[in-house]
Amino acid sequence: MMLGEKALIINMVWKPVQKIRADGWRSRRFTDILPEYSDYFVFCNCLDLKKDWEGKMRESYLEAYRGGEGELVEKRSRFIATVRPVKSEAEAAAFIEEMRKKYWNASHNCTAFCIGRGNELTRCSDDGEPGGTAGRPMLDVLLGEGVHNVCVVVTRYFGGTLLGTGGLVRAYSGAVKEGLRNSVILRKRPGREVSVVCDYNGLGKLQYIAGQRKLPVLGTEYTDQVAARLMLPEEEADAFVKQLTEATNGKAVVETLGTPYFAESDGEILLFEE
Repeated sequence: MMLGEKALIINMVWKPVQKIRADGWRSRRFTDILPEYSDYFVFCNCLDLKKDWEGKMRESYLEAYRGGEGELVEKRSRFIATVRPVKSEAEAAAFIEEMRKKYWNASHNCTAFCIGRGNELTRCSDDGEPGGTAGRPMLDVLLGEGVHNVCVVVTRYFGGTLLGTGGLVRAYSGAVKEGLRNSVILRKRPGREVSVVCDYNGLGKLQYIAGQRKLPVLGTEYTDQVAARLMLPEEEADAFVKQLTEATNGKAVVETLGTPYFAESDGEILLFEE
């Protein structure tokens, strides 16, 4: 059976699996839930199932982490872009209302937002500008940059000179780019947080492999043994375990602690449970 076929089945049966997990059952026959899939799944461990398939299907993506502002002036009209991370339509609506109150005397407060890793929810508004000259170009910039979970409001103070359709599109697009440039955008990657326990003979090998692969070390404890926590990119996790096991002749013990997304910001490793 191909990966795509398995993924389809996982999507169809995952809600019942979540209920099993919520009820506190570690495993159960899938034939009790969806008998028609008995040829594919007989027994499942809910946690392992989730970890296995999320690990294969998760992908890295860009997300707004900290907002910012950008401004440009076009023929005496001011365009002020304010960027804010948002995770829901309600958050976006609240932010837009906040900006409208802040810039209550502006000519226009045009908006655009993208929510979800797959851009499941997108909205935009021209707020009185000619149709298609503000909101849609703003949204196109967000989509083109590939930034998710972000909302931007571009406030315009009219300078007395009409810009025309092309001028408006360029101004609103340019303002959004300036706002994003002054924001913190993270690349969030699917990862595997692991604990590695080894003796001091294996420490040098662990440090060498981690350094060679540029793996973030989250912490280290030194007792009669060495216990280190590392964040592994999902696509490198199995290869790292194999390499370390071979280098230490199986003496290093690797345990998976979780499968968060992670990102680096100003030299710090940030973990995100999603």
